[in-house]
Formats: sequence, C-alpha cells, structure tokens
Amino acid sequence: MSVTSRYREEWEGFWREAPDGQGRVLWDAEPTLTVARHLALFEPYLSDPGLPLVDLGCGNGTQTRFLADRFPHVVGADLSAAALDHARRADAAGRAAYRQLDAAGKGGAQDLHAELGDVNVYVRGVLHQCEADDRQSLADGVATLIGDRGRAFLVEPSEAAGPLLQSLTASPAGPPPKVVAVFRHGIAPVEVADDAVPEFLAAAGLTLLASGTAPLTTTEYAPDGSRIELPSAWYVTGRAG
Repeated sequence: MSVTSRYREEWEGFWREAPDGQGRVLWDAEPTLTVARHLALFEPYLSDPGLPLVDLGCGNGTQTRFLADRFPHVVGADLSAAALDHARRADAAGRAAYRQLDAAGKGGAQDLHAELGDVNVYVRGVLHQCEADDRQSLADGVATLIGDRGRAFLVEPSEAAGPLLQSLTASPAGPPPKVVAVFRHGIAPVEVADDAVPEFLAAAGLTLLASGTAPLTTTEYAPDGSRIELPSAWYVTGRAG
C-alpha cells in the first residue's frame, strides 16, 4: 500500500505555498521546545546511538538540522518534494541528507533500509495526519527502517487535543492564520485514539519500551497571548530482545 495521490497533492500544495523560514508553519516550533525535549526522553533507550537517524516527516527540516548537530548521520525524509526543497534551502551547509519517501509504501522503506541498514527513527505528528488506511502501513514502514537494532520515537496529539483544536476554529476571532493555511489544503488533523498507536506498533512486530505524555508545542498563540500547546503522547519502540 502507498498513500493516495490526493493526499500527496494536498501536502505538495501546502508546502509549495508555505513561506521559507523557521516558525512559519503551525508545527514548526523552535527545536529547544520540541525535538530537544523529545531527545531527552528518547536517548536513554537508544541501543546504538551511532546508527543513522531518520527524521520521518521532516517537513522543512527545522528539527532535522538540530538532530544533525547531535548524531553522526541524519536523513530527513518526507512525502512532499516541495517540503524537501524548503529543507535543502535552509540547510545550505548540508548538515543532513534529504530523501523523498512514502513510508506507507513497502518498497520505499525497504529501499532506504537496504541503503542505510538499521536506523533510529524520529516521528513527530505524522500518524494523526495520515489517512486511516495508511496508519498500519506507516507503522510497518517504521519497523522496516529500524530493523533489529534501531529504536523509534513517535509523538502524536492525544485525544484531548481534539477539543482544543475545535475551540480554536470556533473562536469568535476565527482560527489562527497558520491553522487556516493547513485547512485550506484539505489537511485536517484527525483524532487517533490514545490506545491505537501501541496497537499499530504491536501489529508491526514492535515492542513498546516506554511511553508518556508531553505538550506538543506549536507556533501559534491563543487570544490571551499564551503559546498553544497540544496534549500529546509519546512512545519509544523497538524489537523485543
């Protein structure tokens, strides 16, 4: 299975219109507020920190570049070619490599694993944006990438994020501009049940090593001036033994 052409084009359209620069899209918060916090949770479970690290769903590469300063070989992978154009422009020094990848397509994950071997994987907010039929395939792709030695860290908005997003869109002042930009391209956040992610991972043959909750920081602000943070759940997974 691979993603539909409609879903791919929605993301291409979004990233073609997105402005360059960190913080210009909803989820592109400063790395110190996002991936740095996640690494503090992830790194204790890495059986081999020297493995290549794949930032799956890297978008414009803000988090990828942060990771590239901390791991020996980092690859930013995304479904959207336009997103990768943003990432490459922002990474003039070539700190990371970038690949177009449909991780829900079996062949893409297999090809990247054949090239890199076992890898560690970072996934932030990808499953909830997938079409429902692609979620298990994405988890299977993660399992293919990490192989026997790698570990994966996934963080997804929890069920409690749904009412918060709905309140933003229903605000008398209207939804924040960066939220409007997402919906304009047909990309609507879809609630994933809190117990569904561990089930996807288990069905992919992976063992849940750790999990917890943490806020998912955005680049938008509520009417009272506070930073909007979505409740989220995180998971560390790998092969048993």
